[in-house]
Amino acid sequence: MHRHKHKRSHRAAALGAVAAAAVVAVVGTGPAQASAQAVPAHLVPRELPPHPASDWYASDVIKGLPENAPFCVENTLPSAGATHRTFWTEYDTNATQIVVRTGTVDAARKLAAAAEKKIQNCAADWERKFPAGTASWRDYGAVQAEDGAHVYGVHTSHPDSEPGIHLFGVGRDGRTVTIVRWGEMGGYDQAPVDAFRHTTKTAVVKLYQE
Repeated sequence: MHRHKHKRSHRAAALGAVAAAAVVAVVGTGPAQASAQAVPAHLVPRELPPHPASDWYASDVIKGLPENAPFCVENTLPSAGATHRTFWTEYDTNATQIVVRTGTVDAARKLAAAAEKKIQNCAADWERKFPAGTASWRDYGAVQAEDGAHVYGVHTSHPDSEPGIHLFGVGRDGRTVTIVRWGEMGGYDQAPVDAFRHTTKTAVVKLYQE
C-alpha cells in the first residue's frame, strides 16, 4: 500500500484523488466553534478509521457548508442549517463531515435521498466530465443507526494523476442529516470499509447527544 506524505498545517485540508476533478480543500473559514446547544454533535478524530502512520487532526465545528463542497455532493446540500468539520492526517488521507438540520422530517428524508442519489451517480458524472479517466462505485449497504444510514464507495482514475478512493456515509436522525466523506489516493483494497461503517453509525448516533 503506497501513501504519499504531506506535512499539514492546522489549516490544511483535503487532497483530491485526481488533479483536475480533485476532492478540493475544505478548510472552513466561518465563525469559531459553534455552541454545543446550537448544533448537533460532530465526529472527533478518534472516531474516524485509524490511519496506520498518522494521527487525525480536526478543524472546529463551523457554521455553514465548506468553502468547497466535498467530491460527489456538490450543489446538493443547503447552507441554511448546516455545520461542518474537516479532518486530515500527515498523509493524503482526509475526511469531511457535514450536518444539516432541516425544518421538517420530510425535508430531511428528501435531502438524504438526494445526497445518496448524487453519490450513486457520481462515477458516471465524473466519467462524462473527464472522458480520459475511469470511475466506478460500490454500494456497501445499510447501517443500522437511528432513522437509517448507508455507505458507498467511489473510485476514480485518470492517466495524468493518482487514482483516488472515497467512502461516503449518509445518515438521518429525525430532521437532521449527516454526510461523512473519507478519501485518499489508492483503490478499493485500501478502503477501511468496516471501520468507516462504524464511523458512519457513530456520526448518526451522535447527532442528538447534546
